[in-house]
Amino acid sequence: MIDSVVRKYNTWKRYRQTYDELSNLSNRELTDLGIARADIAHYARQSAK
Repeated sequence: MIDSVVRKYNTWKRYRQTYDELSNLSNRELTDLGIARADIAHYARQSAK
């Protein structure tokens, strides 16, 4: 049970870190990467898997 909680926490932490980093980019930087601001959560979820 503790392993499950730790795993979920680590996944959430990776998601949050990616989300925060992408959110801090300007619209131009996101466009250069081919990412729309509305897609940040999607890419963050993908990176957390």
